[in-house]
Amino acid sequence: MSNNSVADVHDLKTRLQWGQPGFTIVDVRDRHTYNHGRISGAIPIPLDDLASKAKSALHKERHIYIYGDTDEHTTQAAQILRGAGFVEVAEIKGGLTAWISAGGATEGVGA
Repeated sequence: MSNNSVADVHDLKTRLQWGQPGFTIVDVRDRHTYNHGRISGAIPIPLDDLASKAKSALHKERHIYIYGDTDEHTTQAAQILRGAGFVEVAEIKGGLTAWISAGGATEGVGA
């Protein structure tokens, strides 16, 4: 994964199915939206809190997959992480909608 990476939901789904270690999925949507439905295993760090919480909540050596409400929010979040020194950041284009379309596992109230 390069530092300006776009993640294909199928690649992420394969990594999850094979139990590959060393990555984190971050959901930067608001808490209510996160609670309603999310990619299984995603951790919530709302976009507004990302800059202040990333260093204490995430490990810089892990690959990070990130998604938000829109691709623009996802890109903004990835830029915040890269600016904070995270190198392996991949943007999940299409977010939760693309994930569901690919048959990815979800959790939450509406999942």
